[in-house]
Amino acid sequence: MAMRRINVDWPLVLIALALSLFGIATVYSAGQTDAVTYVARAWRAQIVWFVLSLGAAYAISRASVRLLEWLTVPLYWFSILLLLIVLVPGFGSGAGTAASVKGWLTIAGHRLGQPAEFAKLAVVLMLALVLSKNREAPKSMLDLWRPGLIVGIPWMLIMKQPDLGTGIVFVGIFFGMLFWAGVEWRLLVLIASPVVSLILAFSTSVWASWFCLFIALLIWYKPYVFEGVVLATANVFTGVFAPILWERLAPYQQNRLRVFLDPSIDPRRSGYHVIQSQVAIGSGGWFGKGYLNGPQKRLAFLPAQHTDFIWAVVGEELGFIGVTLGVMLFFALFLRVVRIAERANDSFSSLIAFGLLSSWLVHVLENIGMTINLMPITGIPLPFFSYGGSFMLASWLAIGILVRISSEGRGRTGQIDM
Repeated sequence: MAMRRINVDWPLVLIALALSLFGIATVYSAGQTDAVTYVARAWRAQIVWFVLSLGAAYAISRASVRLLEWLTVPLYWFSILLLLIVLVPGFGSGAGTAASVKGWLTIAGHRLGQPAEFAKLAVVLMLALVLSKNREAPKSMLDLWRPGLIVGIPWMLIMKQPDLGTGIVFVGIFFGMLFWAGVEWRLLVLIASPVVSLILAFSTSVWASWFCLFIALLIWYKPYVFEGVVLATANVFTGVFAPILWERLAPYQQNRLRVFLDPSIDPRRSGYHVIQSQVAIGSGGWFGKGYLNGPQKRLAFLPAQHTDFIWAVVGEELGFIGVTLGVMLFFALFLRVVRIAERANDSFSSLIAFGLLSSWLVHVLENIGMTINLMPITGIPLPFFSYGGSFMLASWLAIGILVRISSEGRGRTGQIDM
């Protein structure tokens, strides 16, 4: 029996397919080392997850946006429950560069998946639901208490694991969706100002210059007196107490920050990952060493080459041309999602699309950035590329949701029977 006709956004689907196939080919190459390891079999599992993910994407694309809206609240609280279970001793484990992060749901020694990946989708849906109820964009910090709480609860549970990389993704989703909801950039800068003060506190003169700029922005925006006092106090607190916070960090955490500034200070431990990654990418040149033939990869000098540092494999074996192709595919994906968000029928759908884009954008910027030492190492995977069933499934569930939003949006083309 023929089912109801829907519109498939083929440019979106084809871009996602190209990224996934590119990623599977790279995972396969990452396993081709001189000393055979379990990574040599990773590509088979990745193909299985890819096929399952395609089925899941098709299934969720059949669900109307209204059904997603109805399911948003229970999905959100279910994701919170899973994040709580992971923190229970015996139910959480780590892997790869994030072995110290208890982010995998584990039962009887078997890892079932990463609840944080699905929590990202749930947070996007929940935040879209709340923001879409507003008749006008939030104009003060008081208007943002509900969105802040929605993101803050899972964020605190993620940081408890502790998983800084995923925590950064939640922050990116929060600010990206607030921007798309119409919140003024000045308010967004004011909200982020305490973190900026913390980062710039390494230099008294730099922090003082920032604080003067912050005060000027505060006077320009004219928030409520209470909000202004809270923000100013938070900036002073983070600036003054940054040295104390630094001393309270564990030695390995301090080393990660030092290595970000200069990897050569600890080349055999904390700086090893980024140094090997830079060597691999730098040696690729214009056309690379050839598919399957990367020396750093084959000798297993490149750590986590099938997960967090998979982009270094692309750079080493395919060179600047391969890296450019990958970046262009991601750029095309982002442009397509923006187009879907712009043509969505309602604010709920539009906010979902831009929230998913925000999540992917943070992943891409942080992952590629850390392979060339433009970002600190946080153990964050690359969408559609890095090995991992949970991440592949979550990424394709997002594609399925976007296909549905695009199908119900304005200017639909390309109907097929499904």
